[in-house]
This record gives sequence, C-alpha cells and structure tokens, in this order.
Amino acid sequence: MKTLIENGLLIDPANRVQAKLNLLVENGRIAAVTAGRPAADRVVDATGLVVAPGFIDLHMHEDPVDAEGRLVKNERAIFSCMARMGVTTVLAGQCGLNKHDPAAYLDLVDREGAAVNVAMLAGHEWFRSAIGHADRYTHLADAELDALVQAMAPALEAGCFGISYGIRYVPGTDRRELLATAALCRPTHGMIAAHMRDDAAAVFDAARELMDTGKALDLPVQISHIGSMAGYGQMEEFLRMVDEYRMNGLDVACDCYPYYAFSTTIGATTYDEGWMERYQCDYSAVELCEGPDKGQRCTRETFEEMRREMPGAITVGHVMQGTDVDMAYRHPAVILASDGIMDDGQGHPRAAGSFPRLLAEFVRTGKLSLYDAIDRMTAMPAARMGLADRGRLNAGAVADIVLFDPDTVKDNATFKEPTLAPSGIHSVWIGGEMAVQNGELLRDDLGRSVRRR
Repeated sequence: MKTLIENGLLIDPANRVQAKLNLLVENGRIAAVTAGRPAADRVVDATGLVVAPGFIDLHMHEDPVDAEGRLVKNERAIFSCMARMGVTTVLAGQCGLNKHDPAAYLDLVDREGAAVNVAMLAGHEWFRSAIGHADRYTHLADAELDALVQAMAPALEAGCFGISYGIRYVPGTDRRELLATAALCRPTHGMIAAHMRDDAAAVFDAARELMDTGKALDLPVQISHIGSMAGYGQMEEFLRMVDEYRMNGLDVACDCYPYYAFSTTIGATTYDEGWMERYQCDYSAVELCEGPDKGQRCTRETFEEMRREMPGAITVGHVMQGTDVDMAYRHPAVILASDGIMDDGQGHPRAAGSFPRLLAEFVRTGKLSLYDAIDRMTAMPAARMGLADRGRLNAGAVADIVLFDPDTVKDNATFKEPTLAPSGIHSVWIGGEMAVQNGELLRDDLGRSVRRR
C-alpha cells in the first residue's frame, strides 16, 4: 500500500531540509520525497502542518512486565504516552534501572509489539541487585564484580546500546566498578549514560568522575537530565566544563527535559540527609504523586511517613531554576529527552508532555527556532544512537513520521493528571502505519526492538 502525505512543511534537520515537499510511503519506508503528486492508495492532506521525523526519546523509563510475562499495555502506560506526543523510538533502561532483563525485554517487544520502537541500555543497578548485592551503599567484593561483569555481558551482546548508571542511587559504586563494567561497551563502542553521583554544588566533581571514565575507555558519554543535575545555578559553568572535555577529545553530550521540577521516588538517596540544604528548600518543595496525600505538598510528618511506609512512591521536587533549564537548551549539544517514568499512570507530566511542551513553551515563545527544536528531538538523538535510518525522512528511511500543527501543539499533562494527551498532534506513524490520530492511540503493537549492531 502506498501512502502520500502532501502539502505539509517538511522539516528534516538530518538532511538540512525545510521545504514544502510530499512524502510517498511504501512497505514501511520512505519511497520518495517529491514536489510532485505520485499515485497512491491513500492520501493525507497535511496543509498547515509540519511533517517531521518521528521524535526519538533518548532517555526514558520503560513499562513493566506483568506476572504472566507480558508487557503491560494500557492508556496509562508510558509507551502509550510516548506515542501520543509524537515519539516513535525510545532509549529505555536508564539511570541504572531495568524493569526486566533487558535482552529478554527486547525479545518480548518483538513478540508482542509495543506502542513505540524500543531500544535499551543495560541498567547497572538492576544487574547489581540480580547478582545478590542488595546494599547500594557498599562496594562490591572482587568475586561479586566478576559476577556482575559476566551477568551484564549478554545484554550488550543482545543489542543494548550501552550501559546506564544511577550512581546517585548506588553510592557504593566506585571507580573500579565503573571501569570494569563500562569496559563491556568497548567492542561495540556503546555509550555510558548516567544519573551522576551528585548534583547542585557538587555536580562538577560528579561530572568529572563520569567523563574521566569515558575518557579512560574511549567511550561516548551521555550525561542524563542536566536540568535536574546542574539546574540550581551551576548550568553555565557546568556546560563550559563539558565543552572543555569535548574540545579535548571526549565524545560527550547531555540531555534535558523542559520542566523546572524533577521527579524521583521518596525513598531514593536523593532525599538522604542534607537534601534540603543542597536544594535550599523545605519539605513543601516535594509534591506527592502517589499515596493518601497524592497531589499535596509534603510536611515533615507526611514526608517521613511516606519515606518509611511507601519508599517507592513517586514525588516531584519543585526546586530547579528555570533560567538554568532555558540556558541548557541554548547549548548546541543538549538533546531533548523526557526522563519520563510512570507507575500505573502516576508520575511527572514530562512522560506525556515533554516534546509538545518544547514546541509550545520554547518555540512559540521565541526561545528556540522550530528547526532547532526538531533537530533536538530527531536528528541529534538519532546521531547519538548511531541510527542511520531513523530521525530523518529521506528516501529509504524508516517511515516513522509525526504531523503536528505548529500553532496549536501543546502539552496538556499536569502534575495532577500526568497522562493527558497533548493537543495539536495530528498523527503519528510507525513503520508507515498510523499509530495515533488526534491524540487517540490506534495501535499499540507497531513498535519493535531497535538493537545496536
């Protein structure tokens, strides 16, 4: 079946194109890009719309696997949220966390399909727990480290794009452990991505630890969600330090989400003693996303009760500086990524709103050009992952496409209703098939695994 998408403004930063051109789609790929009107079985009129490559989320947290070994699928699932906001490919397994063995997860996606295409990182913390070391504050013994390396190797061999670390969440991770595990990425030149060991005033030493690991092993480094790491007055100096490493030979980039509040579980080490001094705030900066006080700001009593009784409950920390996040998006090496995470529909609205929010709050307000924003959502993450046929719309590319109205596109997800679909996304196509139309998820099985070769 041939589909013609005509009369739209095609924006494809990977090919440096912004022009009124039509797309002919056939057999899951772009068959032709033309100013003409070739014959087609189906014609989509994109008048007034932008036609862009499907968005790529370089950093998000995948849906869980249920007790029967099936991928959890529903309207509140994060993959569904991703698809509705124009994302067609995700890189999951972030911050050292996997919901399931990542190699088996990729196989599961291929068997059942998913709402988006799924690539994975091997989560360091997940494998650390899998070998039986439950204490996140202590170092591994030599035999444990050998077991960890052996346990992680098959995930890289199965096509994971690298290793993710949540060093902040596993402070017992030392340089020896970082080097031994990260070395698994060398055969495929996979990336190491990390939620660094510390943030705010301590972010600089934390960044050096990660970047020096990449430098020692000659590996690409991805610094995760820099808004929530250096977004407390450190951004200018932090970005200058990253540039210095890049200019001296390190392949390093950063990602950021377009919100001024972070999200993590209330039991995370983020909230260990000293957190209020670090963020210069009090308990009321923390909003509860789950539990009996959902939607409320914490008091000392509710914070301590939830941390004790429901340590896995998701929270939002309203502590980041908007000027720092805005500064990050003016930097040429910062990629948009949602850091989206959902627990049965509860979480931060970034999981359902990050991509349209950048278009609404940064492009329409004049902070970014439309072309630049699309670059950060398509070509830049595709290049970072080494994807030669995604994040672009030239002939031969995979037909992952998003059509949106640049004048009305808008995020609707809120902290109280974090899964609401955005406005202005006309349609989302995965492999040449329509997956979303006007905010409604039509198919949740078009996505397949994406593996590093």
